[in-house]
Amino acid sequence: MIFKKSDFKARVLIAARTVIIGAVCFLASNNALMAQTVAKNPPATFKNPVLTGFNPDPSICRVGADYYMVTSSFTWYPGIPVYHSRDLVNWELIGHGIDRMGMVKLGGLSDNDGIWAVTIRYHDGTYYLITNCSHGGGNFYITAKDPRGPWSDPVWLKSADGVDPSLFWDRDGRCYYIGNQWEGFKKSWTHQTAIWMQQLDLKKGKLVGKRKILTYGFASNAAYTEAPHLYRINGKYLLMTAEGGTDEHHAVTVFHSDSLWGPYEADLTNPVLSHRQMGSKYPVQAVGHADLVQTQRGDWFAVCLGKRMIGGVDPLSRETFLCKVDFENGTPIFNPGFGRVRMEDQPRPDLPWTPVPMATGKDDFDGPENADAGWYAPGNEEMIGRFIQAGACRLPLAGPTADSLKGRSLFLKKVKDFCFTATTRMNFAVGNAYGQAGMILYRTADGYFSLVKTKDSVLVIKKDRGIKSVIAKAAYNYDEILLRVTANKTELRFSYGRTVDHMNTLGKIQSITPITDNTFNRFNGPGIGIYASSGGYPSTESARFDWFDYESNDEKLY
Repeated sequence: MIFKKSDFKARVLIAARTVIIGAVCFLASNNALMAQTVAKNPPATFKNPVLTGFNPDPSICRVGADYYMVTSSFTWYPGIPVYHSRDLVNWELIGHGIDRMGMVKLGGLSDNDGIWAVTIRYHDGTYYLITNCSHGGGNFYITAKDPRGPWSDPVWLKSADGVDPSLFWDRDGRCYYIGNQWEGFKKSWTHQTAIWMQQLDLKKGKLVGKRKILTYGFASNAAYTEAPHLYRINGKYLLMTAEGGTDEHHAVTVFHSDSLWGPYEADLTNPVLSHRQMGSKYPVQAVGHADLVQTQRGDWFAVCLGKRMIGGVDPLSRETFLCKVDFENGTPIFNPGFGRVRMEDQPRPDLPWTPVPMATGKDDFDGPENADAGWYAPGNEEMIGRFIQAGACRLPLAGPTADSLKGRSLFLKKVKDFCFTATTRMNFAVGNAYGQAGMILYRTADGYFSLVKTKDSVLVIKKDRGIKSVIAKAAYNYDEILLRVTANKTELRFSYGRTVDHMNTLGKIQSITPITDNTFNRFNGPGIGIYASSGGYPSTESARFDWFDYESNDEKLY
């Protein structure tokens, strides 16, 4: 069946109401007892990361007793996930900043481009999200009265250079844009960048007045100084940045000034947070890109990104961590006494413990679903609906394969665990030799695994650093099939069968390295989901998915 774009929009509006009502009813009846038990006996400590899986470049703000956080989304649509919490530990996805066609164009962009680091701020009754769409239009901001949306159309700032934009309101109510600049100044070392500031006229939607470079970074060879956030704390201005690149040399540095326009002096403690001094075997790497928030009780915390390593690789890429922060003579001290990101056994924030409903791992496709259920279409904002019909997801065979960057039938959920099992039941009666459909474990168009059924077989396909190959194959002549991907830390197992009780392993155990960081897989994170393609040929066929189940099998790793 073919739907009009207007039908898609209607589906999303219906979906938003249906999912919320359905989720509330389901969770109220199934989780009430557990929630009461947890509320009466709240834990004294918490574990990191607080947002697992693909959630890099966090930014946070507080409004009253509510905390809101956003992370980068690159080409995944809908873009800019917005999370809510009341205790800084339990976070719930409540919406997306980019959630309708025409806001940005993601189709055709590299998996490593699209929506980069976002900053969330609140001022005078309005929420602001400011970000960069790499190779998709540059810097822009959107606004909303409710962080759940709707968000405004983008206001593009054509004169804004660089990436990682942020906003700051001074005491006089004026708004200032703080950004990153790669060119336009004399460079003294390789990969030198600058942090600059200019006033932003929100009524006109453009930068006005003078522009000034505030710093080039703390170190005399600071590479890729970025992620600026400006704060006024105890009457002084604190500029916090990241430098060293978002890999093993990532770090957080701060600068101080008595005046808004500087000069900004580097803190003697710099870097105030980093794991680069911990060595390459330390289990959490690439820590940086932080943002500060003060609780309603006066305590300070920071969110930052980091990579959990296992077996020498990072299967989940960059995640979001929480750190306690104290101030000593104006210097932010991250996790006092430790000076690094802690994983567990750390006192939780002095806030009312507020667990959020745990989303069920199984999606029965029993009603219209929307993206807030955690499904994403990389590089394909036109695929707003998921073709929900009579308790099934009927995914059309799009012409492009997973190797394409545009127009694919590919829907993903974020992989949040080192150990997981994902299973789906599919019915697929393909009429040609080119069609295929099934499951996919995806990082980029150059790095993925797919477990797919064709006309008369089932295949495991691997694409590693741009090289694609069929690594396992078995004859299969039934329309209905169960497909399963099992991850055990750095190992992957693929299986198929006609019933859950009779699954057959297909091929050898595989290393997860094709979806970990490399020269092709750089910034985003992994997803697991469903996929269908006609192999580049016209088709009116579809694959029917009856359900999709994701189960965490994580154990205590650190």
